Amino acid sequence: MAAVDKRAFVAALAQEHGKRLRRFLAARLRKTTADIPDLAQEVFLRLLRVPSHESIRSPQAYLFTVAFHVLHQHKLKLAATPESVELMEVAEDLPTLVEDGPASRAENQQRLEHIDRVLRELSPKAYAAFVLHRRHDLSLDEIAVRLHVSRAMVKKYLAKAMTHCQARLQSTE
Repeated sequence: MAAVDKRAFVAALAQEHGKRLRRFLAARLRKTTADIPDLAQEVFLRLLRVPSHESIRSPQAYLFTVAFHVLHQHKLKLAATPESVELMEVAEDLPTLVEDGPASRAENQQRLEHIDRVLRELSPKAYAAFVLHRRHDLSLDEIAVRLHVSRAMVKKYLAKAMTHCQARLQSTE
């Protein structure tokens, strides 16, 4: 009987506050509105997992608190998952290498693979900052917004990435 009550409780919240919840999520996501239905569903699923919904004093406040936490986790996940960069995209940014034949092509491929390995050694946020700055030509402020960190932190990530890459690439030359 408690499961039916819990589902009715969540259904009533969805009916009464569903539109407000989606507007709340949309206002905080801005560019990624495609995620709104999934995030709203996650909020209601978490409410279904609450052991005793009867103890919730203010269901509306609880709903939006859960929504805030779902949004926070979603943003952390986005920030920690840097855009994937294909090896050939990095190659486009490098100066053109002279290819005299198969040996030269193989050597160039090895260099590119080494650069890729060096970049993958960075922390996820340092890697993301480096790629967003170098590949996508974003400003420090734009990167800070995307990664949900301060401008100063972006500068630290970029300095760390550059220092790391220079040290690792020079040590192999």
